[in-house]
Amino acid sequence: MLKERSQTFKLIFTGIDLLNSIFSFGLAFAYRYFIQDRDGFYLQIIDINSYFWLSLVLSITQVLSFISIDLYHPRRGLSFVDEFWAIFRGVIVNLGVILSLLFFFRGESFSRLVIVYYTIFNIIITSFVHYQFRFFLKGLRKKGYNLRKLVIIGMSKTSWRIADVLQKHQIYGYTICGYIYVSPPKESMENTLGSIYDLEKIITYHTPDLVIYALTPEEGDHIKETIDICDSEGVEVKVVPAFTEFITARGRIEDIDGIPIITIRNIPIRMGYNMFIKRTFDLLFSFCFLVFFFPVYLLIAIAIRLESRGDIFLKQERVGLDNKKFNMFKFRTMYVQPKTDSDTKWTVKDDPRVTKIGRILRKLSLDEIPQFFNVLLGDMSVVGPRPERPYFVEQFKIQHRQYMRRHAVKSGITGWAQINGLRGDTSIEDRIDADIFYMENWSLMFDIKIVLITPFKGLYSKNAY
Repeated sequence: MLKERSQTFKLIFTGIDLLNSIFSFGLAFAYRYFIQDRDGFYLQIIDINSYFWLSLVLSITQVLSFISIDLYHPRRGLSFVDEFWAIFRGVIVNLGVILSLLFFFRGESFSRLVIVYYTIFNIIITSFVHYQFRFFLKGLRKKGYNLRKLVIIGMSKTSWRIADVLQKHQIYGYTICGYIYVSPPKESMENTLGSIYDLEKIITYHTPDLVIYALTPEEGDHIKETIDICDSEGVEVKVVPAFTEFITARGRIEDIDGIPIITIRNIPIRMGYNMFIKRTFDLLFSFCFLVFFFPVYLLIAIAIRLESRGDIFLKQERVGLDNKKFNMFKFRTMYVQPKTDSDTKWTVKDDPRVTKIGRILRKLSLDEIPQFFNVLLGDMSVVGPRPERPYFVEQFKIQHRQYMRRHAVKSGITGWAQINGLRGDTSIEDRIDADIFYMENWSLMFDIKIVLITPFKGLYSKNAY
């Protein structure tokens, strides 16, 4: 439904952005060689044809960069600021790509100022044109141009979800005529068109372009007669699976030899190429971190050794990807204690087991940095849900319905929950929600964003004891 129209708009935006890029390069070139260089000295010694081909390459890679960051995906409640930052990221990605290409291409020396001006102009012009185009489309929709009328059969949570999605994607031009029920609602509601048993009359009267069948199993099976009536009236019909209200993550439909299979919980990180991208980032970042901060490791190790007896590092069993257990490394922050205590007791405020240096390390999260070795070993990721001890996992599994979903991805040193202050003595439910949000919305840029914010929001915690 939205897919058909979104494809059209993706194509339109792709064409617009291609023209925006060419126009931005033209402005950058004109500003550099016709305004800044009024004497025309540099214009006489450059190869204009080379710049023409550069503008085409830049424009094509720009569109591909926007596609790579999913700029054209329909966004719920998209604001101008959200789209501006998305465009900004796409242009910066393209800048990195083109600079890499120019590094290896030695045939022509291009002006760096032209590239800089192009980047600035492209961000401004693309953002402005996107805003104006969306504003123009909304104006057309309000005036009633190219609208598609639809009727929803059913008055359940699924029906309201459909209406909510359509409301937030008004740019695609769907308007809801009303709802059809099996049993009359207890309270009078607006936009009720009548009973499923009067479907043919309702369709004849309202002449919808689309009918969405969203009845629950409790309301009975009326799908065959609905399809027959819609076929006879020449109206398109879409069927929403009865279990849709149980799907809280982004679903995915796969095709296996013509058999459609619905994946209830789609997790982008588990896609093959996404796994490769994330693993590559983990390895590079962890290796650089370990090399650069080696002196910090050494100083912490000396401080721990001087204050109390025992090992410098603590190996503690945690539950990670696919519920598998692994040994997580930490700097020891407590006095040596029985393993049963360390595995089953929660740290509390002013915990006497914590050493003086350990209290500092915990407050600044420096006790966690040995986990970069876990990342290199493949047990953990730089970004992801924090791993927990098996003893507490068994408890949380019973107490919190969605808790085990966190183990669908590798555990992380930092994460979306951590930079939002959800660590230590904070709500488990809020942590679960944050972790699930991260899993469902993962991208490389999201990981980089979390890593960059971590030193400012994710290290120090008043809730860590």
